[in-house]
Amino acid sequence: MIKPKSLQQRLILFLLLPVAASLVTMGIIGFVYARNSLLTQWREAAILKLQRAAHDVDMRLSRPNELLQMYYKTGGELDASFIQGWILDQLKQLEGVEWVTLTREDEKPGGDQMGQMFKGTRMAGVQGTMREMADMEGKMSQMADKKGMKSLHQEMMRFHRGRTAKITPPRYDSVVEHETVSIISDLSNVDGRTIGRLEVAIRFEYLLENLGTAGWWQSNRAFLLDNTGRVLVCTDPDRHQLGEYDDPLELATLKMMQEDSSGTILGAGHPPEEVSGFYKLQEADWSVVMVAPGREILAPIVRFGSYYIVIGSLFVLLVLLLIRVVTGRTVSSIKDVSEAAKDIARGDFSLSLPVRSQDEVGQLIVNFNTMVFQLQERMRLKEALGLAMEVQQSLLPRRAPEIDGYDIAGKSIYCDETGGDYYDFLEFSELGEGRIGVAVGDVAGHGIAPALLMTTVRALLRSRLVQPGGLGQMITDVNRLLCIDTSESGNFMTLFFMLMDSGNREVQWVRAGHDPAVVYDPSTDSFSELYGDGIALGVDETWSFQENRQEVWSGSQIVLIGTDGIWESENPQGEGFGKKRLREIIRKHKHQTSQEIVHAITEALANHRQTAPQQDDITMVVVKKV
Repeated sequence: MIKPKSLQQRLILFLLLPVAASLVTMGIIGFVYARNSLLTQWREAAILKLQRAAHDVDMRLSRPNELLQMYYKTGGELDASFIQGWILDQLKQLEGVEWVTLTREDEKPGGDQMGQMFKGTRMAGVQGTMREMADMEGKMSQMADKKGMKSLHQEMMRFHRGRTAKITPPRYDSVVEHETVSIISDLSNVDGRTIGRLEVAIRFEYLLENLGTAGWWQSNRAFLLDNTGRVLVCTDPDRHQLGEYDDPLELATLKMMQEDSSGTILGAGHPPEEVSGFYKLQEADWSVVMVAPGREILAPIVRFGSYYIVIGSLFVLLVLLLIRVVTGRTVSSIKDVSEAAKDIARGDFSLSLPVRSQDEVGQLIVNFNTMVFQLQERMRLKEALGLAMEVQQSLLPRRAPEIDGYDIAGKSIYCDETGGDYYDFLEFSELGEGRIGVAVGDVAGHGIAPALLMTTVRALLRSRLVQPGGLGQMITDVNRLLCIDTSESGNFMTLFFMLMDSGNREVQWVRAGHDPAVVYDPSTDSFSELYGDGIALGVDETWSFQENRQEVWSGSQIVLIGTDGIWESENPQGEGFGKKRLREIIRKHKHQTSQEIVHAITEALANHRQTAPQQDDITMVVVKKV
């Protein structure tokens, strides 16, 4: 499977190629449709031309046929000789008619003499016809009187029925010295026996006189064929049969002629080398067939195909070129952005891309330049935050103090570079020998502002710790000083301060709005908490904090002071860690060191959060009596 590696390759593969394929496909479909439409129109026009040529021949044959039909209707009528003579005279006077012959056929004795008398009689002109008929009547009367054949004479003149037997192919007549076509009619008596024959000879060139106006005759091959494909007349004098040279087009035309009354056939090739068309006559069992070069006959379609291909190809190339130009500019702009991003990744923020358009790409470059400026500012801020983090981390204890009888450990995990959680181990001579203070605080929120407030509280607490006074008075003074800074901002901080003395089992503490410390006694496997009244620092400067005392260290108890970031940590499903899990971890690791307990808690928190981000700072101090 092809996997493009660049945007330009993707545009070519997924845009230019599909568009090109679509345009070419549409062009081919359009060309085929237009070509078929033009071919349909050409076929209809060709059939109309052939029909016109065939109709002209039909019209020239229909005139004598109409008079013959009139002649047939006189059969069986009494005293119809005058009408019959007039009809025969009209036949003779028709344009193209060379002669009209009425012959007698009889097998009775004496019939041969009668047949010879009528055979070959050619009537010319009205007067000549009437005179010949009168002479014929007289001769027939004399012969009838002499030979008793009067009834035969009357039967001859009074035929019962007539019909057109056939139309002969063209044949050379030595009398008129050119080719003629004969319409032969059989005359029968009441019994249906043929008693005579009427033949009308028509000059063949008269029938074909207007055939050349069909449009193909003069410059291409044209045929007049009978129903077997025999050539009656052709522009090529050496042709006798259609398809005699095994021409596939002629053979296909001959086959189609036997199935349909008209049609057109395309030969092999594109355009076809030759095309043919045919149309059957109505008055005779003949067909007009024309064969012509395909390129010449289909010249308009060939020109259309050439123009269509050239213009269509230019159109496709133009569309692809426009798409390429537009996408090329886009790709170039995006490539410039990509190169600039590489420079920024290397720390070069001096680049500013030029804006060349007002479209989305131009807006992207504008936003990119703005982003670079803001990123530069954020990098400066990040450097400042990094410095602040180093400063804040330096303010936290580097290691736990070592006091006889106690195992102490603490840790803070910030969700940002800086945080508002605070813990401290305070060892001052002013507190007395063997005494140590443990402080854990939590500023509302996290980030720079809480970090600054945490730093302020740390400084106030340390500075006040060296002054005389009880634990409650010390925290009261810190709160009053802090309220001076937080009166307008509304910031505050909770604090749990515990003072331990290695010389006795008693602990002193002040709870300033912070969660109580958790105390676990392994000997009784019970938990308790170090409560006490007090509000958060920085809320009310008039508040007076009270010191709390309690005997705790009767054995190997464990005291944990933590911030709410521990038990409020949530997993991806929104489930909090809770104090119950925290107590179970303390119980499970009661025989381990304080540092190991801290590590077990932080590891359990990470497993609980899974992929969920840390939402708050986490701080804890564990003190274990040993």
